[in-house]
Amino acid sequence: MKLIPANLKAAGLALCCVLACGAVARSQKPAPAPREELTVEQALARYEQAFEASRDPAKRFYLLTDLAPTALAAGQVEKAKTYSRALLDQAPSMEKDWNYGNAVHAGNTVLGLIALKDGDVAEARRLLLASANSRGGPQLNSFGPDMVLAKELLDKGERAAVTQYLELCRKFWRGHFGKLDEWKAALEREEPLNWRPHVGALLNGWRHEQWDKLQP
Repeated sequence: MKLIPANLKAAGLALCCVLACGAVARSQKPAPAPREELTVEQALARYEQAFEASRDPAKRFYLLTDLAPTALAAGQVEKAKTYSRALLDQAPSMEKDWNYGNAVHAGNTVLGLIALKDGDVAEARRLLLASANSRGGPQLNSFGPDMVLAKELLDKGERAAVTQYLELCRKFWRGHFGKLDEWKAALEREEPLNWRPHVGALLNGWRHEQWDKLQP
């Protein structure tokens, strides 16, 4: 019976050594590199470089989903149009891809914002509804669509179109925690809507890109 305490003591000492070695190893491990901060112009250039270097249709599809809103955020309206149209042209062939819903939303939203900027409210209204015409996707289903175009159209008095848009979003955005109902009720009462934090993510997505993993 005297062997048991001795064995336990030895096991305890071994465990302490393992923990101590682990602590030393962790302390010597280099800290992760800080996230690279780019301007929107630099981000656009990075996306364009990766897009031009890739011949993989799926990767180009993903990059176009970022290129279109990033170009608009950078004030490059013609580029934003070109990338959005290319994205929507490719989308039908990628309908089974996880990014399909994101692409439909991004392309139509960017073109809708441009149409609204050009004074074409009817086209912006059409594109708003088209931006929700998909089965959704991982991001849309979880976080919901960007309401930036809906907000801009509501500011123009397009209450009916925005109400219809919210109903379309209900098809895929089921984890909205009552936001859609809250906004719809506010529209019916003609009260101001609190869109936060659901406005602006699309145009600012480049801020959260992991640039070190974006290889041309």
